[in-house]
Amino acid sequence: MKYLRQICIILAICLMGEIINLSFNLPIPGNVIGMITLLFCLYTGIIKIEMIEETADFLLKHLAFFFIPAGVGFISCFGIIKNIWVSFIAIIFISTIIVTIATGLITQLLIRRANK
Repeated sequence: MKYLRQICIILAICLMGEIINLSFNLPIPGNVIGMITLLFCLYTGIIKIEMIEETADFLLKHLAFFFIPAGVGFISCFGIIKNIWVSFIAIIFISTIIVTIATGLITQLLIRRANK
């Protein structure tokens, strides 16, 4: 029953993000709005980490499984992108480097703040 409650909390916040997206016609995807909402709720204490911890750990441990539909979609649409695959790979490579650098810098900043 505990896991059902935890998944319901996570799905409710995701649904709320989708509703906000559809209501205000925002250019940000609903799932991103839901993640920002979840971050805000965790930061302010509206939701305690203990309320979703086990389900969140499970989802993170099996994160690679959630990329299978995207991979299948990519393979099925390969005919569409076969003429631009070099640009596509370059964009993936550059954005991965940018995300890695940004994550490292933010992590170092947070560690320095925690040590002060």
